[in-house]
Amino acid sequence: MSVFHRGEREAQARAGLTAQATAVSRLVQPALPDGADDFLAHQSMLAVGAQAGDGRLWASLFVGPRGFVTAPDDVSVQVLARLAAADPVEPMTRRAGKLGLLAIDLETRIRLRMNGTSAPFPAGFELEIEQSFPNCPKYIQKRTVLSLDEAAEPGPATRVPALTEQMSGLVAHADTFFVASASGTGDPDVSHRGGNPGFVELLSPTRLRWPDYVGNSMLMTLGNIIENPHTGLLFVDWATGTTLQLTGRATVRWPDGTGVTDSGPRAVEFELDEAVLLPRSLPAHWSAPTLSRFNPPLPAPTPSFPA
Repeated sequence: MSVFHRGEREAQARAGLTAQATAVSRLVQPALPDGADDFLAHQSMLAVGAQAGDGRLWASLFVGPRGFVTAPDDVSVQVLARLAAADPVEPMTRRAGKLGLLAIDLETRIRLRMNGTSAPFPAGFELEIEQSFPNCPKYIQKRTVLSLDEAAEPGPATRVPALTEQMSGLVAHADTFFVASASGTGDPDVSHRGGNPGFVELLSPTRLRWPDYVGNSMLMTLGNIIENPHTGLLFVDWATGTTLQLTGRATVRWPDGTGVTDSGPRAVEFELDEAVLLPRSLPAHWSAPTLSRFNPPLPAPTPSFPA
């Protein structure tokens, strides 16, 4: 029986990657891989993706001292942290339900995805692993935590239906973002996207596009989008800890022609429903990045939308 759902298999076939995806499917397991407990214990950040009751997808980021994420056994993960009160994902971490997690070490460029069912407790929650797998280090920009201030207070949230000038600037200069998606049955996942600054295109105050670079061949995010267009994005101002969360609907754009082979660039277009800016919501400040050597060069710039 395949570990991939219908949308994932369709995306793999459309890209001509079915054989490659089948070959690496053994990495997807209902338990943590060997060494995951040590890896998780050294992490200071953890991305999360969740689907709200209205069907919208949101992505967010936990940040804390090393040890706030632990693996008491090979089928569960405990998270001792809370999100900012105004964070759209915060209510979903205080109830039982499905969550997608991504532990990503920006210093070593190692990442581990973990999806399953969560159960809350007073200081955080526990995730029962249903699907876990490592990802390659491609497109991760190297950063280090310069300072961590758990007592820092976030500023007031701004919620708008279209990107403001400040939000647009954060997106236009981003080299990293996180994307939450979910299958047609509501199983969420959160993944990392990276590239040279400017790899996310601003098509309008409510539309974005980014290239889908060659990765692990499983195309799980694209497969989810095929089944369920609701998608959540998270952008981070790494110098200040300010976050920008977007929720909307995404569409996969395949190469011109038959689309049967992987000979041309794939892309994802995103239509915004709501944006949430949380100033200083993360209690950390990161260094300037060392860009990944895998980042493809950007094409010649095109005119941006009018101010």
